[in-house]
Amino acid sequence: MGQKVHPYGFRLGVTKTWRSRWFAKQDYAKLLREDLELKDALRSRLKAAGISSIEVDRPGNKLRITIHTSRPGIIIGRKGAEIEKLKGDLAKKTKREVFIDIQEVHKPELDAQLVSESIALQLEKRVAFRRAMRKAVDSALRFGCKGIKVRVSGRLNGAEIARTEWYLQGRLPLHTLRADIDYGFTEANTTYGVIGIKCWVYKGEILPGGPRKGLRNDPEPRRPPSTRDRDRRERAGGDRGERGPRPAFVPPSQVHTPQGGVTQAIPEDSPARSSAPILPPMAPPQPTWKDKDKPEGDKTEPNQGGEGGKE
Repeated sequence: MGQKVHPYGFRLGVTKTWRSRWFAKQDYAKLLREDLELKDALRSRLKAAGISSIEVDRPGNKLRITIHTSRPGIIIGRKGAEIEKLKGDLAKKTKREVFIDIQEVHKPELDAQLVSESIALQLEKRVAFRRAMRKAVDSALRFGCKGIKVRVSGRLNGAEIARTEWYLQGRLPLHTLRADIDYGFTEANTTYGVIGIKCWVYKGEILPGGPRKGLRNDPEPRRPPSTRDRDRRERAGGDRGERGPRPAFVPPSQVHTPQGGVTQAIPEDSPARSSAPILPPMAPPQPTWKDKDKPEGDKTEPNQGGEGGKE
């Protein structure tokens, strides 16, 4: 079987950055456990807020938490009451000064974690899994992603034997490091058992020192013309060479046709045609040397009237 690698960890340090940014000479295990517990607690507490990712920074003895969510109003609350309450609870739990930043996800249809969570929510409401998958794929493509793959595994539709179903639309270059591929995983707790949902979203390429290509409905960029092609085109006199500009198009309904049919004029530069009759191709003319070799008595007049050889 092919060994799969996590798309986020595969690109870590190349096109992706770390979601926990701090350095510790001692108590590393304690701080790592604290990070994981914080993220689990926030996800369970803010389940309805549509959390995409949580980032943790530890400048000195402080704790800065950045929450990427599609519904920032649920976390902030009326006049910021909810976020102040959350900040106080975290400060009491961690015994540190806590700062919370809220980052809104403007297009949740292009976020792999939010797409997988929406499919899981539909599966828990007994929606047909194929319908939920197709809806997620179509909405992501409509919002301009380059490719998307959705995979569900488990007792689909309550079947006795678990199986795996997946949909793939567009491109998904998993081996390309510069490809911006988002990955999300969620579990749906149904009455029949747990169904796992995985989602991959390809948003384009991240080029060094430039903007990201893709994330629009534009086609892939073509190869720029080389200098050799440009020189050849200039030597030929432009794109059309010596032919000049294209004639204007005249629709057939506006073309004036004279009475009695159309007569084609003979161009002036064309050579004048001879008045000699055109012989058929199967009857070539007799060469003159045959007539010289024949005796005078053998010369016969050509047939006239179509009768065979006798007068």
